[in-house]
Amino acid sequence: MNRFPRAVLFVLLAALLPACSHNDAGTYQGYVEGEFVYLGSSQAGKLSQLSVARGQTVGASASLFALESDDETHALAQAQQQLAAARAQLADIQTGKRVPEVDVNRAQLAEAIANARKASLQLTRDQAQYSAGGIAKAQLDDSRANADSTAAQVRELTSQVNVARLPARSQQIVQQQAQVAAADAAVAQAQWKLDQKRVAAPAAGLVYDTLYREGEWVPAGSPIVQLLPPQNIKVRFFVPETIVGQLTPDRRVAIHCDGCAADIPARITYVSSEAEYTPPVIYSNESRAKLVFMVEAHPSSADATKLHPGQPVSVVLQ
Repeated sequence: MNRFPRAVLFVLLAALLPACSHNDAGTYQGYVEGEFVYLGSSQAGKLSQLSVARGQTVGASASLFALESDDETHALAQAQQQLAAARAQLADIQTGKRVPEVDVNRAQLAEAIANARKASLQLTRDQAQYSAGGIAKAQLDDSRANADSTAAQVRELTSQVNVARLPARSQQIVQQQAQVAAADAAVAQAQWKLDQKRVAAPAAGLVYDTLYREGEWVPAGSPIVQLLPPQNIKVRFFVPETIVGQLTPDRRVAIHCDGCAADIPARITYVSSEAEYTPPVIYSNESRAKLVFMVEAHPSSADATKLHPGQPVSVVLQ
């Protein structure tokens, strides 16, 4: 927050005090103060665009400035591609093998079933021949072994076809889901860094000053635009200890300033609980109080634009 130098303000009050010493009771000298909002980027970079000028009034969400963002744009594109790859891999392991791969397993199973049927028929014939004494027992044993082998192959390939239709193991799916979450977080981080290169006004207000020019390098966190929203304009004035007990927040006051067409209504928003000694420069023969208390009052946002930081004013209690 930027504050008008206190010493300068006391000098202003000293100059104004003689003029107000004969004012009506309940009138006190003060000054306007602005609580500035300093807007910058969390990222460093070259200032590529300054969309506002000093003295300009902007609305909420109006674009203020932009920093060079080529690196951040490329980083976001890379993160998005990595996220797409992670999601595709997750979808792949969740759906099992591809259709062509499953078709290969089915063809192998069909071939095995045909071979098993052929071996079973051959075994039946050999058993009949062996019973009739037409073949040796060794040939029957070979036929029986071949039938058992082809039947086992059918069972194996049937299991492979069933497994090919299943997704990956749950542990693999959980691991890949974590990869997708990490890639998603990387995209969010890259998007945030890119968004930080463009800053908009958080509220409507006056562009009090601009602190960099286009083409200059701006360190991270350095303010570029000094904004003064109307709700951040307030009046400070000082009252003696004999009066401070009568003041409470929300009490109405009237602000008078040179050049104002009419007094500006305001409400007290803060009464200091600590006393301050008035410097000797503002003593006068008619001022006996050595202790003063600071009081702050806020006008409405519509009236605040009539006031300017550092401007001396008179405050009348109501």
